[in-house]
Amino acid sequence: MADLKLGRLPDRTPVKLSIQVTPQLQADLTRYADAYEAAYGQREAIADLIPFMLTSFLATDRGFARFLAKETS
Repeated sequence: MADLKLGRLPDRTPVKLSIQVTPQLQADLTRYADAYEAAYGQREAIADLIPFMLTSFLATDRGFARFLAKETS
């Protein structure tokens, strides 16, 4: 088979996590979902927003990036 520019896709099997949050965080997440709907005109469930929020947070956390760099060196 010819070499493809696109490599093998990573495992995309979802992993279900169950967490408890404070009432204040629940209220803030609900308000964030409201803000998302106001910005984009589409309502998304909080559970659907959280993975993207966490991905964004981890991608922009400089301390975490430094930790990863040390871990791989």
